[in-house]
Amino acid sequence: MDLLSLALVTGALLLFALISGRLQTTIISAPLVFTMLGFVVGSGGLDIANVDPGHSAIHVIAEFTLIIVLFTDAARLDLKTLRQDHNLPVRMLLIGLPLAIVVGTLVAAQLFPSFLFWEVALLAALLAPTDAALGQAVVSAKAVPVRIRQAINVESGLNDGIALPAVLLFAALASAEHSASGAGEWIRFGVLQLTLGPLIGVAVGFIGGRLLDTAAERGWANLSFQGIGILSLAVFTYVMAELVGGNGFIAAFIGGMVFGNSIRNPCKFLFEFMETEGQLLMLITFLVFGAALLPEGLEHLTPAVFLYAVLSLTVIRMIPIGLSLLGTKVRTPTVLFLGWFGPRGLASILFVLLILEETDLPHRGELLSITVITVALSIVLHGVSAAPFAALYGRLTARMGQCEENESVADLPLRDG
Repeated sequence: MDLLSLALVTGALLLFALISGRLQTTIISAPLVFTMLGFVVGSGGLDIANVDPGHSAIHVIAEFTLIIVLFTDAARLDLKTLRQDHNLPVRMLLIGLPLAIVVGTLVAAQLFPSFLFWEVALLAALLAPTDAALGQAVVSAKAVPVRIRQAINVESGLNDGIALPAVLLFAALASAEHSASGAGEWIRFGVLQLTLGPLIGVAVGFIGGRLLDTAAERGWANLSFQGIGILSLAVFTYVMAELVGGNGFIAAFIGGMVFGNSIRNPCKFLFEFMETEGQLLMLITFLVFGAALLPEGLEHLTPAVFLYAVLSLTVIRMIPIGLSLLGTKVRTPTVLFLGWFGPRGLASILFVLLILEETDLPHRGELLSITVITVALSIVLHGVSAAPFAALYGRLTARMGQCEENESVADLPLRDG
């Protein structure tokens, strides 16, 4: 990227920062703005910034962003509070997410008959995680009951880490199916990735938490360097898992969860980081998405690809969520609201970049295209519908009076802060 491109990008960041408060409750979301900016300056528009999706710098940014997001989201989760007070996102994560992968696999198998079975399963897993940032007006709308906002936010903060093992497993099985001679080696690789990663995450997360606690309590570490220590711990967890043959991303997620639930001193830095530096990493990812991935996705757009993208955002998401909420006594408008606001965004982008770098699948180009089109469609549809749907749903729940939707719940701040 040359100096002109850099000036455009940094100028856009400055301009958006100046008016971000005014845009917060409108249909113009940050992911939409930066995806469009990336597309305009990239090969799809003015061709000012030529960004190669396979460039090593792109993958470094994607990997670092994914490590930080997985670790910090998991570290800010209070497992005890989640079990006691948040049955809606727990059901959506433990029942709705696996069902969405199953339904997505069945639909993809019909629309893409040339794909290997594990490729369609991989596609469904890539598009299972959600991203509340694409519907920011929903999780920040005071009209929407806190319990529902928390359900959307908690689900999107955790389903990337929960879906990741499925993504890695299906990618390994698809690679094994594609290369029969090396099937045993691929399966062994997948097993090691899924077992050693969590073990390293538990060990490093617990020890790191104890060390930071001790340093803080004895006055050895000041506040700013405690924050640096936490970020270093996230990357260290990833690296240690990779060194022993495990998966660093799974280790980062598990390590963050263990760290957050074992420390005694509150980590305000985690909240502050994801509202500043974390936001910047995410916006850069959407910028790269618009500049490098979206033009390539549009080149391979077919009716089947577009249909799957639409179904992924509707039927494949909404039916499993509806089934997962049976017995919770929430009403039909709530089921539809929670089913619709499952935007596809950051996790799907990062996952597909990760998979394309580490595997050699026969339909890797199509997998990229389908994921890109689905995320792009989600950025537009969920971005423009968030504010008006939140206002409409808020009026409906206000008239419901005392009901499940309006029950008070403990706060579990994730990416919304």
